[in-house]
Order: sequence, then C-alpha cells, then structure tokens
Amino acid sequence: MTACVALLGGSFDPVHRGHVALAALFAGQLHPDQLRIMPAGQPWQKKAGLQASDADRVAMLELAFRDAGFPVQIDTREIERKTPTYTVDTLREVRAELGPDTSIVFVMGADQLQKLDTWREWESLFELANFGVAARPGYSLDDAGLPPAVAAQLAQRKATPALVRASPAGRVVLAHTLAVDISATQVRAALRAGGDAESCLAPQVLDYIQQHNLYKS
Repeated sequence: MTACVALLGGSFDPVHRGHVALAALFAGQLHPDQLRIMPAGQPWQKKAGLQASDADRVAMLELAFRDAGFPVQIDTREIERKTPTYTVDTLREVRAELGPDTSIVFVMGADQLQKLDTWREWESLFELANFGVAARPGYSLDDAGLPPAVAAQLAQRKATPALVRASPAGRVVLAHTLAVDISATQVRAALRAGGDAESCLAPQVLDYIQQHNLYKS
C-alpha cells in the first residue's frame, strides 16, 4: 500500500481548536501514516508579521496535539528556512524527501482555497501533492464561491479519500463536515481584551499563553 503523509501548514499564532479539528477530520478520512504540522516561518501573505515567537508557537502546537489521539509530528523546516515561506518550496522539499510514490496530502480550509490562485506557482502544487479541503462556516466549497481558475482545477481533480490516499499527487478530496468557525485573529482579539478564549483554545494552550503573557498588546 502507498504510504500517505498529510501536511497541515499555518501560522498557528496561536494554534486553536479549529486547527486541531481540521487535522482530526483528515486523520479520520485518510488514515495517513504520518500527519505533519508545519508552522510557517515568515508567511509572505501576513504583512503584520507574527505575534508569538517561533519557540512559543512550536510549544503551543506540541501542547495542542499532545492528546490528539493520532500520531503527529511538528515539522519546523519553514521556521528554519529564515526566508519568506512559500508552499511550493516546502512541497518540493517534502516530495524530494519522501520520493515519487508517497501520497502527500496538503490539508487546508475553504478560506485558503478561495485565494489559492494568489499563491506562488499555484498550479504546480497539484504536481507535488494532493489536497484535502474542508468547508468552513461562511466559506463555500461550491464552484460559485471560487475563482474560476481554481474551480476548473477542482472539477477535474475531485476524488474519494481512498483514491487520494492511493495517489501521489493531483487529486482533491473535499470535506463538508467541519463546522468549526474560529480564526486566530478572533482569538488574539479576545485574549487582548481579556475576553473568553476558553471555547477556542485547548486548556493547556490557554495556560501556556497566560503563563508566558502572550497576546497582551
């Protein structure tokens, strides 16, 4: 059977329940041999920069996924790169590492899919990996909600989880069952205001944030 490695990238500033739910959804659908969480180093689309340090973001990820119930590896290559982070570069590295036959599945939310055509060399991504995309409240997976070029790519690539798991790259599995609507921006705003962030964060992550005085200003 083809090995399958799922990748979940993001700023994780901070990691919240939505991230864990997204990982768990595709862990359940794809049963990957490995699920790698890949915190971004300098994400080019985040003009304001990251608020927590690299070390704090990695520590929070380790806490958030400690009791996930599926095997997780924190892959820090994008942090170590020290240059702006482009998904295409990361996928080329991972493909070179894992070889041509491994099924690589890049996991994302529908909000990211809607702007996929702004990513560097975005059409090349399908040559390097499969995609797992989850709907989010307010973000449709219907073609009408997508840029026409992205919708055209999806139309020819949609596949079942089993087919994605068996294919090295080029297929897309859509999941309409992620009903979690949390953004890191909301979480940071709640933390700054001293509001309720408990519903959005794992208790151990909230403890870490409070102990290290993160997101106060």
